[in-house]
Amino acid sequence: MAELPPIPGAESIPEKLFFRIGEVSHIVGVEPHVLRYWESEFPALTPRKSSSGQRMFRRRDVELLLRIKHLLYDRKFTIEGARRALSERPQQTAAKRRVDQGELFPRANPLPEIRQQLAEILKMLS
Repeated sequence: MAELPPIPGAESIPEKLFFRIGEVSHIVGVEPHVLRYWESEFPALTPRKSSSGQRMFRRRDVELLLRIKHLLYDRKFTIEGARRALSERPQQTAAKRRVDQGELFPRANPLPEIRQQLAEILKMLS
């Protein structure tokens, strides 16, 4: 199964559960207002808010932000193009997963054949 390409800059993400917007801004390398804008443009980006109203980003949010930055800054995608590229990725992986499972289990119900083979083995052993 093909793996996703590595996220540029992901190695710089510290091992923490939550990150404040200032930390994320430093990790991703963009200003906090840019992160807030991207939050409004990319539906998959949903940081939680603390009781004091601060945005609390999870590791997967930071990884997504690094992907967004890569698409926008390095690959020169538009916002719409980056949004489309990010939304197509899970569908491609799900389709690939279905194909891989089809190769593992070519029939809908392999149990009758397995039972028959086990019965033949049992006959040979007795």
